[in-house]
Amino acid sequence: MHRKHIFALPLAGLLLTLPNPGLWASHPPPITPEAITGSTVVNAEQLIELANQTPDLVIIDSRIRGDRKQGYIETSISLPDIDTHCDSLARIISDKATAVLFYCNGVKCKRSGKAVKIAVDCDYRRIYWFRGGFQEWLAKGYPYLQE
Repeated sequence: MHRKHIFALPLAGLLLTLPNPGLWASHPPPITPEAITGSTVVNAEQLIELANQTPDLVIIDSRIRGDRKQGYIETSISLPDIDTHCDSLARIISDKATAVLFYCNGVKCKRSGKAVKIAVDCDYRRIYWFRGGFQEWLAKGYPYLQE
């Protein structure tokens, strides 16, 4: 009958042991950079426009496979950042002039940014970064697929 109080008490005690609440004000959660040299940042609408205007656009989902199970952008290829290197990119995109777009979970997810930097270092020339990622895609209500 009073179960909610049983669970609330340990949490209340736990909150007292947390670091100073002002800590996040001086040390906010990590956010990806606004831009990465060698790439073009796009938002969800620009991604749709780019896909419509660029039939050979390759969309790479840089998230781990567990995240992809929650949903993914149609036509995207799963290539987690930890598996991204010049050889893995070359297996997917043989022509370095092919347009390629990377995304992950959003501005706090560093996976696609890491993959973009690798693609730049591998001399790909038409790199797009959907910095807002799947979080922005969902927030705007765009369709997605699920495994």
